[in-house]
Amino acid sequence: MPRKTTKSLMRDVEPDRLYNSKQVAKLINRVMLNGKKQLAERMVYSGMQKAANKLKVDNPLEVLEKSFKNIQPHLETRARRVGGANYQIPFEVKGQRQQHLTIMWFVTAARERKGLPMEDRIAVELVDAYNSAGAAVKKKEDVHKMAEANRAFAHFARS
Repeated sequence: MPRKTTKSLMRDVEPDRLYNSKQVAKLINRVMLNGKKQLAERMVYSGMQKAANKLKVDNPLEVLEKSFKNIQPHLETRARRVGGANYQIPFEVKGQRQQHLTIMWFVTAARERKGLPMEDRIAVELVDAYNSAGAAVKKKEDVHKMAEANRAFAHFARS
């Protein structure tokens, strides 16, 4: 198995039924537990609708896209061993990995909220991310701060 994901190894995700969006389909797949896709769909769709109602936006897909745009990382650090020492080297995040980190951080932040049903957790996290607040946006900011702090080691990056 190659270390880098090649086009032949990437699975094509079918768009979801309601919004015809691959991003929503990936979110549903990440929320899904134990193969219960219909339950995950119901939670995501109702969470998106609740968030749109709370923000007074007509299209829930717009809320999701703006929220994910606020969560999306642009830089991250990777460990690299140079001359017997490990350095955290900042790298730009692009494409598939950027989308993967966004969805992963969002679902993790939603699951960490306790005391609410999952659809309400998704709605609250969407509203927070839409307003550039919340745990997922904080995670992005922490990753960016780490990359900025280690900018001095950027010359160790492979070209």
